[in-house]
Amino acid sequence: MKKLGIIGAIVVVLFAAIIILTNLANKDKLKDNPYDTDNLNQATIDLLDNENYQNIILPEALKEKVDSGEPVVAYMFSPTCVHCQAMTPALMPIAEEVDVHIDQYNLLEYEQGWDDYKVESTPTLIYFKDGKEVNRIVGDYSQDTDVIYDFLEQTKS
Repeated sequence: MKKLGIIGAIVVVLFAAIIILTNLANKDKLKDNPYDTDNLNQATIDLLDNENYQNIILPEALKEKVDSGEPVVAYMFSPTCVHCQAMTPALMPIAEEVDVHIDQYNLLEYEQGWDDYKVESTPTLIYFKDGKEVNRIVGDYSQDTDVIYDFLEQTKS
């Protein structure tokens, strides 16, 4: 019985240490995050230093850009979406190659985006011009990058 108590205590101490170390790592990552809060889902925290997620836009900023009439390419994603996890690493290098800026809207953190932009599933890529939606593609096109190229090329005309 004594051995069981010692083993239980060791397990509790290890779990506590893991929690403390995770919290310290998260605090460091959250220091200069692009979101308007430090109260983020762990899946979002895990993407903060990912090179493919550096164009985060906040809801108010996206609304202002769209309402201004300037051309906007908005990428609606969720860090927990497996299709987004496949699409984003394909999309962002293509956008850089064709010189199209993509604003990334995190639907996990800002759920109002589902309704505001009539998003039914992720990933969704929407092109706005003159304050109106011009085109959108829905789904993972990481294996059919011609669709991504075609979509982004049309935003340049």
